[in-house]
Amino acid sequence: MPIRQLPEDLINRIAAGEVVERPASVVKELVENAIDAGSTRIAITTAGGGQALIRIEDDGVGMDEADLKLSVERHATSKLADDGLDDIRTLGFRGEALASIGSVAELGIASRRAEDASGLKLTVRHGIRSRPVPQAMNRGTIVEVRDLFGNVPARRKFLKSDRAEAGAITDMVKRLAMANPHVQFVLDGADRTASNWPAREGEGALRARLGDVLGADFGENAVTLATMRHGLVVTGLAGLPTYTRANSLSQYFFVNGRSVRDKVLVGAIRAAYADFVFRDRFPVVAIFLSVDPAEVDVNVHPTKAELRFRDPGAVRGAVIRAIGDALTAAGHKAASTVAEDVVSAFRVPDYEAVRPTERWAAPSPTYGGAPPPSRGGGSPTAAPVRFPDFAEPSARYDEPAPTAETPAEFPLGTARAQMFDNFIVAQNGDSLLLVDQHAAHERLVYERFKAQMASGPVASQMQLIPVVVELPDEDCARLEEAAPTLEKLGLFLERFGARAVAVRETPALLGQPDIEGLVRDLADGLAEWESTAALADRLEAIIGRMACHGSVRSGRRLRVEEMNALLREMEATPHSGQCIHGRPTYVELKKADIERLFGRTR
Repeated sequence: MPIRQLPEDLINRIAAGEVVERPASVVKELVENAIDAGSTRIAITTAGGGQALIRIEDDGVGMDEADLKLSVERHATSKLADDGLDDIRTLGFRGEALASIGSVAELGIASRRAEDASGLKLTVRHGIRSRPVPQAMNRGTIVEVRDLFGNVPARRKFLKSDRAEAGAITDMVKRLAMANPHVQFVLDGADRTASNWPAREGEGALRARLGDVLGADFGENAVTLATMRHGLVVTGLAGLPTYTRANSLSQYFFVNGRSVRDKVLVGAIRAAYADFVFRDRFPVVAIFLSVDPAEVDVNVHPTKAELRFRDPGAVRGAVIRAIGDALTAAGHKAASTVAEDVVSAFRVPDYEAVRPTERWAAPSPTYGGAPPPSRGGGSPTAAPVRFPDFAEPSARYDEPAPTAETPAEFPLGTARAQMFDNFIVAQNGDSLLLVDQHAAHERLVYERFKAQMASGPVASQMQLIPVVVELPDEDCARLEEAAPTLEKLGLFLERFGARAVAVRETPALLGQPDIEGLVRDLADGLAEWESTAALADRLEAIIGRMACHGSVRSGRRLRVEEMNALLREMEATPHSGQCIHGRPTYVELKKADIERLFGRTR
């Protein structure tokens, strides 16, 4: 078959297949054009999931007749000052969007500049252009797209339901709104619930807009990022480690105002939260990266959703550093949603719903088996109910020694009791706090390990008699190979025959750990990692296992002084709001939350 030149209409439809994947792609291209035009208000209206109608109205600079005609031509753009692609400072620059949309839909564009008496309107019906005609309108541009993919039925077969396509449009507009807090966005239509995100100005504009789009909870449970490193500026909000989701859909990345998907940034988030988040949970983040346009290539994907950094290592390091500094500054803070989960876990019985004859249920043996009160007239005269003995091992209440301090002086309060030999009950000015002593101490030991590692080898303590641990031959071999690395962590061991190792020294900060359990746990870890060649990259994992064995164990009774000392150290230690596995170390219940449990209202 001989080579032939394809007709213009077919060329446009092929280009549309690259640029216009679905209705959300159309919205993205048109809204980006509106943002580049300097708009302060953008209204988006859809119907039928964007297939029946997409209408974008803005108050930007508008176009004259010459620009309006050129706007629907292929590769025509006002956003490149010269012919170079190494200094892109706008969102749209290819000049393909309107031509591509017009080849697969009915496209109408009306535009007016401030200095013009009236506007002009031009239509493109499946690639056929009309002449501009006068149009009465305010300054700005109105673009209407109807019957999307009407002349390409095969494309429509691959679209999802109207509801799903409308949801994709909503997600796209959310991303654009997050990156442009100074612009008001109105999203409406017959296929959705209306949304209106007002323009935000001033120092807190970004936080306010992110709260509008992602919800107030995110703003309350996120730390502010503000770091400049190697010419890279990282801003935005990063959720606390205890504020997570079951998937990565709530992770948003923006580079020079453009929403992107990038493996470098995803990897940076994973590394930044490696110490704090459980393996199957994902932190909520909105990261904004400002970089010299010459250092990033945004022209590697037809829809500009992906990019390439000239120095990905510097970008990764800047993001990790920004999140690390912000989480460190947050100290022991934990997400407020943890307390909300606790409150919702309580089920307050509806006593009014119980029939009068059933209100006095059979007494529980825990309460001494007292007979039920009389159901006759007057008040009950039965013997008083005996409350449970709280001094039993499963629930222990200690009266704290008198101190000059008041609970309000400490963020985590003053210890009031220990329950179930694992949970510290504390009180500050207006809150009740429940602290998991093992999880909290585990984080404290872990942070001490890291601090000692940063300043040199971890201090060790000699065992009076070496502890011999019997293990399979392959585990002994792995531990023997890893011994030089373990010595830097304060653990000195050596081979002791064919199936045992002898532990001579242990890290001093672990106190008196379960040495046999620690060694077996490390052996399991080495077997899981398969190779000791990259053991240096696993130091944090090894430290985590050691910290677990050197922490205050569940089931250990603590004196009041020990409980208060633990609380004070948590307040002084960064990241102490969550253990090394990503679980919260404490829950704070406000007085109002407790009153709500009992139906008390003011």
